[in-house]
Amino acid sequence: MTHKEKAVKTLAEICRLIVGAVFVFSGFVKAVDPMGFEIKIAEYLSAWGAEGFRTLSGLAAFNLIAVEFTLGVAMLLGVYRRYTSLLSLGLMALMTPLTLYLAIFNPVTDCGCFGDAIVISNWETFFKNVVLLAAAWFVYAHHSSILPFFSTRVRWFVPLFAYTSALFFSYWNYSHLPMIDFRPYKAGVNIPSQMSIPQGAPEDEYRYSFVYEKDGRRETFTLDDYPAGDSAWTFVESRTELVKKGYTPPIAAFNIFDAEGNDVAEQILAYGGDAFLLIAADIDYASDKRAGDISSLYDYARQHGIPFYCITGSSAESVDGWTARTGAEYPFLSADETLLKTIIRSNPGLVWLGDGGTIRQKWHYNDMPEEEEIDRLLSDDAGQADVNRLRKAWMRTDIYAFILPLLLVWAYDFMRFRRRKRLPQQSGD
Repeated sequence: MTHKEKAVKTLAEICRLIVGAVFVFSGFVKAVDPMGFEIKIAEYLSAWGAEGFRTLSGLAAFNLIAVEFTLGVAMLLGVYRRYTSLLSLGLMALMTPLTLYLAIFNPVTDCGCFGDAIVISNWETFFKNVVLLAAAWFVYAHHSSILPFFSTRVRWFVPLFAYTSALFFSYWNYSHLPMIDFRPYKAGVNIPSQMSIPQGAPEDEYRYSFVYEKDGRRETFTLDDYPAGDSAWTFVESRTELVKKGYTPPIAAFNIFDAEGNDVAEQILAYGGDAFLLIAADIDYASDKRAGDISSLYDYARQHGIPFYCITGSSAESVDGWTARTGAEYPFLSADETLLKTIIRSNPGLVWLGDGGTIRQKWHYNDMPEEEEIDRLLSDDAGQADVNRLRKAWMRTDIYAFILPLLLVWAYDFMRFRRRKRLPQQSGD
């Protein structure tokens, strides 16, 4: 092998690792929070005037997550090298001009390519995709130089297992709460502290300009040279331009309103004890299969003097429909629907708010706690830490459950079909 061939092979392997790692990471963080990706797809559809397809956003989210993750795994393991590299190149050829459109016209604030784990601007997303597009093209052009880790006899297992695993993992996180909470309302967070701006933090910087007219001619002036006191000039308009963005707290706004329109968020956060918040962002589509358990929790909270509120972004008519359907007796408050979807990925979901506005725990409606669990958590401050440790243990178990079958198949493949130390080149795959 010549020096040039070695250099090409090395660069192809590096590009393979870059594309594969980014695809796997991107697919994984979306699978952790599939509802968040579904919301992002719905934002895209609304921005493009295609609200009629919003019912398909969930199906699209699950399949796009699985496809991206599968391509990443197949790329890293070198299976179906020609088809994997071609599909990866096609995906990047589609996404790169799309993200250029997003960067220029800014219909959504961020593309959501890494979910809420890493939020980057639309321009940063575009430049990232330019790099990935170049890497994907180089991998496709030199796919036969990539080292395959599985023989042609068992390679079918890799994409099939990766795709089904991604779907299963996404569905679990969709049916419960995300195993990793990337949003600012995770358990253990104190909401008021996340809303505060540190002393000395940079502030927004603006450029102000003023348009004046004289003898039919318009000119733009700054604060330093505008014609103050000169009656020959007539003021037309002022303009404000953000020059530099200052510090933005993780939680920019937290507003909750009662029936009279009064903001009671500060009152709830400053309450000197525990409180339960039932969050139903869109109560028209909220699941009522655990309505009886929710009513039992409300009765428990009332008996123990614990405030219990249902907070929704829906109309009063929708609230009346919910109470008629479920027999709910708890009081209702209102808030922005986007805020509520950010707080918890469940409709409805339960938030246990501790003293001083600290989120002690959150539950999906499929996992509503029993009275015995509430008793234990209220009497044991370590309860929250126990739940968090359990979530981390589940995450480790899922990772092992994905890696171990691949290792076993690889070992079987190595012992059964490949006796040589070096893998044979598979130029036709």
